[in-house]
Amino acid sequence: MKTAIFINAFNCLNKMSDKKAIDIEKDLSISPLNKPKSAGFKDFKIQALLLVVLGFILYSNSFKNEYALDDGIVIQKNDYVQQGLRGIPKILSMDSYDSYYRQMGSKQQLSGGRYRPLSVVTFAIEQQLFGSSAKQKPETDAATVRHVLNVLFYILSLVILLYFLRTFIFKEDPLIAFIACLIFLIHPIHTEVVANAKSRDEILSFLFIILTFIAVFRYRENREKKQLLYGLLFYFLALLSKEYAITLLIFIPMLLYIVKGDSLKETVIGGLPYLFIALIYLLIRFSIVGKGGAVANPDLLNEPFKFATTPEKWATKIEILNHYLSLLFYPNMLSCDYSYNTILYTNFGNGLVWLSIVTHVSLITATIVLFFKRNVLSFALAFYLLHLFLVSNLLMDLGATMGERLIYHSSLGFAIAIAILINWLLAKINHSVAQKVVGITTGILVVFWCTWVVIPRNAQWKNDSTLFIADAQTVPNSTLANGNAGKAYLDLSEKPENKLQEKELIEKAIYHLNKSISIHKEYVNGYLNLGVAYFKLKEYDKTEANWSIAKKIYPNNPFLKNDYKILGTVYYNQAMAFGAKAPTEALKMLEKAVELDPANSDYWYNLGGVSYTVHDFEKARIAWTRTLLLDPNNQKAKQGMAALPVK
Repeated sequence: MKTAIFINAFNCLNKMSDKKAIDIEKDLSISPLNKPKSAGFKDFKIQALLLVVLGFILYSNSFKNEYALDDGIVIQKNDYVQQGLRGIPKILSMDSYDSYYRQMGSKQQLSGGRYRPLSVVTFAIEQQLFGSSAKQKPETDAATVRHVLNVLFYILSLVILLYFLRTFIFKEDPLIAFIACLIFLIHPIHTEVVANAKSRDEILSFLFIILTFIAVFRYRENREKKQLLYGLLFYFLALLSKEYAITLLIFIPMLLYIVKGDSLKETVIGGLPYLFIALIYLLIRFSIVGKGGAVANPDLLNEPFKFATTPEKWATKIEILNHYLSLLFYPNMLSCDYSYNTILYTNFGNGLVWLSIVTHVSLITATIVLFFKRNVLSFALAFYLLHLFLVSNLLMDLGATMGERLIYHSSLGFAIAIAILINWLLAKINHSVAQKVVGITTGILVVFWCTWVVIPRNAQWKNDSTLFIADAQTVPNSTLANGNAGKAYLDLSEKPENKLQEKELIEKAIYHLNKSISIHKEYVNGYLNLGVAYFKLKEYDKTEANWSIAKKIYPNNPFLKNDYKILGTVYYNQAMAFGAKAPTEALKMLEKAVELDPANSDYWYNLGGVSYTVHDFEKARIAWTRTLLLDPNNQKAKQGMAALPVK
């Protein structure tokens, strides 16, 4: 499969320079897309080279990154990925998070499930070829390879996008094609997708969507069956990358209607083979993940609108659309997390909610009107709006308020629309020299600004610690951002090179963890990690208190059992230190130990011994009886029972 992908992708590239482009229909209305008198950068090879060079300048510093965010559950701790090639059958036949759910002792939790096997298959192949069987440094194992490939796939998708736009959409306006690709390439909102290895699913989905468009237009021109087969293959691969490609059932007929001038009937007929592929994919998907969300996760961080009333829920979802637009126009403050309480609940009394309604209803209206005028701007708006709708929580709850990676596909529509606007503005400048100066100067300034944002942001994606600590400053009211920052400081405190700053780092962890649970009172991980922090400071009462709260919220938490065992060992060792010199104190410690780890026969035996010493024979009898239930061959417990006074 992977061989076919690259053969056909590079086949597209090899034909770029000599492929005869389609004729734009005479009645195609692209007004006001009038060319400026001096477009510049018209040669495809020059434009492509600029994109490639700039792409490496922007993202080469991500090559040295490790793993961050969901990389752990998708790559590092994914049993199927770690098996290399042997794990591919499981990857293709399971929910993408199946390994994680099994390790957590849980069932599928996310609405709709997650069946996106293609990117995970590439991770398994990389593990087979470049991974370390020793796993001596799991934080860097094959990380460089994965980050390099993410950047290569990203740049490749932009070059192919440039070819598609120049050849089939903006043949007479190559500057629009280049500007659209440039905006998409440099946009800082894409740092999460490119710098986070797990988000390769977004990149591959986008890449195969563009390849599908190319094959569709080629088949429309020459009716070669191989182009149809290429299109169907690329479309299936796009769906296996991410389900967003289902939108092509709308966009393929739409583009044929707008660009080629086909009738609505012809466009529908042209899209039928792709409908067949979509149905096959949906059948496969449903047979594997079903409807998803077999066991709902009630935590507020997975159900962000849990405490909102129905009107607040809808008003907040609508207002969030403004946040996406804001980030697209001014992506200055970026974060990997926008969960509770980053974006506050709102209501229909908020003017911003109505601004969002007016804005998006206007965009929808413009899309429809421009569509019937066969204006390509309609496609750009539709590409933005439809993909935005899929991630807006308006269709179904995603388990996330919003995310930068979620707007990746929509941003193509944004880039094309802005490119059209820029081209129109340049056309208003009548003097060709002034036109060039304004265009080039503005372009350079925007590129430099984006570079100034992108490169430092890539560095923040180095690992969990750098990412979470940075984002806690960006979104200080987020429960998850503060909780993750607290965990990051705990991890840093364990590194040998930070030994002198250990206490300072733990105190910073406690600050952020306390902040996280003050925002969300039932944040389980906050209490768990607070317990760890106090454990490191040897404040064991606070440790137990926080873990007890976590247990009340989530009784079957898989981490608690092990945590309690560790704390039980501490109490047991303290009891042994008190010994016969302070039997009363020893008794208290042993009672705590058996409460935390009731399956430990040694704790019960020693509890019986100390109870016998202080002449609490009934407690000794109970303790030794429990010892023998756990360890029937414990001779010392049998001797102790024999020494007890007869009732």
